[in-house]
Amino acid sequence: MAKSSSTLDWCIVRLGEDHNWWVDEVSDPVRWDVDGLSIVDPRQVDYLVELVDPLRDYGFDQDILDLAFIPFRIEKEAGEGRVRLKRVKDSLFEADEKLFALPDIVDDENGPYADLLDHLTRCRVKMLNDAFDFESKLTVDEMEDDIREDQNASFIEGKAVHTFEELIAILDYVPAGYETDEEDGEGDTDEEDIDDADLPDIDEEDENALKGDASLKWDDEDEDEEGDEDEEDDEDSDSDSDDDEDDDGDEEDEEEEKPRRGSRRR
Repeated sequence: MAKSSSTLDWCIVRLGEDHNWWVDEVSDPVRWDVDGLSIVDPRQVDYLVELVDPLRDYGFDQDILDLAFIPFRIEKEAGEGRVRLKRVKDSLFEADEKLFALPDIVDDENGPYADLLDHLTRCRVKMLNDAFDFESKLTVDEMEDDIREDQNASFIEGKAVHTFEELIAILDYVPAGYETDEEDGEGDTDEEDIDDADLPDIDEEDENALKGDASLKWDDEDEDEEGDEDEEDDEDSDSDSDDDEDDDGDEEDEEEEKPRRGSRRR
C-alpha cells in the first residue's frame, strides 16, 4: 500500500512518563514535526485490532486503518532509553511480528489518519444507535462534540493527546447516562481474567514434574466426600454421646432443682 511519506524510513522513539511511546527523531524532518508526535506500541496495536472487530458489522473497513498508519519494527537500541525503529510494509492485521504504528498526519485535516477518525466515529455511532433505544438517534456531531470537549481540556493544560488515547476515546465512547455490557462488568474479578503475560513462564519439563508431584495435587472430590462423611459420622457420634450426657445431666439437675424449688416456696 502506498504511503504519503515515502522518505520516512526510520524513527527513534522513547517511552514517556505516561507509559506511552513518543517520537524523538525521524528520517524526514522536513515534513514531520516530532513535537508531540506519538506512536502506538505493539501492545496497543493488538488492543485496537481487538476493539475494531465488532465494528465490522457496522461497516468498518480495515484497509482504512492500515492506510492511516505507517508500520515500524524494532531495529536496535538507540541509547538513553530510546529505540530505533525501521519502517516495514506489513499490514497491522496480518503481520507476524510485533509492530509499532505511526499515524500518517502529514495532512492532519484531510490525510488518511483524519479519514480513519471519521470512519471509526461513524461506525461507533451506528453501533450505539443499534445497542441503545435513545429518545433521538445519536449523531456524529454530538459524539465529536463530547470527545472534543475532553481533548480541549488536555490542550488547555498543555498536554499532548496520544494517538492511542484519541482512538480509545472513540472506540469506548458511550453517551452520558448509558453504559455498555462491558462497563456493567467492570470491577468484577475472576481467576480466568488474569493475564497470562503477568505470570512467569514454566518449561514443559518443569510443568510435567510439577504435575507428578503429589504434594501439589488437590484432593479428589471423592476423597473430599469421604472426608465429609467421616466428619459427619464423627459429629453424629459426638452428638449422640452429648445427648446421652445431656439426658443424664437433666435427670440430676431435676433431682437437685426440686428441693430448691420447695425451699423457695417456704
